[in-house]
Amino acid sequence: MVTGRRSRYETQKSPLQRFLFVLGIVFFMLYFAFGFMLIFTNKVPINITYNGRVTLGILVIIYGAFRAIRLLQTSRQ
Repeated sequence: MVTGRRSRYETQKSPLQRFLFVLGIVFFMLYFAFGFMLIFTNKVPINITYNGRVTLGILVIIYGAFRAIRLLQTSRQ
């Protein structure tokens, strides 16, 4: 019998932690979708050049990926 180890099924997150985790996932998807929308469509009401939109879209996608990585690291603890 191993003592001191808990399986992931024995520890449950509080409802607030679950809500914040789901909210983080939703915002990651929104950042990802907004980044691709900036890159591939002209329907964004921002008056910038194509190169500016691509750059901004890539930065938004990178920021979303950074937030997702941080979210996953904190959820494992």
